[in-house]
Amino acid sequence: MADTVLYAQPYGDMMLAPEVPCLVIAWHGFANSEEFRALMDRGLELYRAEAQHTQPLGWLADTRNHSAIRAADQEWLATDWNRRAYLAGIRHVSFVVPDSVFGQITVNTYSANALAYPEYPITTSLHRTVAEAKAELHTTLLGQ
Repeated sequence: MADTVLYAQPYGDMMLAPEVPCLVIAWHGFANSEEFRALMDRGLELYRAEAQHTQPLGWLADTRNHSAIRAADQEWLATDWNRRAYLAGIRHVSFVVPDSVFGQITVNTYSANALAYPEYPITTSLHRTVAEAKAELHTTLLGQ
C-alpha cells in the first residue's frame, strides 16, 4: 500500500502509512531552521488529527536524505517538540538511518536527548530501510 501524502514541501513530506499505522516524515535534503521547525510542527498537527481516529499511531522519520541541524534546533526538539509530541501520544520514533555522517550525528544526538527528559521519554530505533522501520513500528504498536 502506498503512503498518502498529507503535506509536501521541497525539503520534506508528511505522509500517512495506514498499514503500520504511522505518520512518516520524509526529508528530501537540507531544511533551514525555520523550515525544519515548521515541518516538524505541521507533522505534529497532522499526527494529532489522525490520532483522533487511528489508535495506536506511530511516527517514522525517513532521514536518509537528512543533513545536520543546528544545536539550537536539537535543543528545541528535546525541550519543546518532544514534550508536545509526548503529550500527543508519541512514545517511540523509528528512524531510517541517514546516508550522510552529518545526518547520522543528528539522529544519534536526537536519540540521546530524547531519553534525557524522564518526564516525557521517547524511545528510538534505527533501521536501514523504510520497510524495516515500518515492520518494526507495526510490531511495536500492535504487538504482532
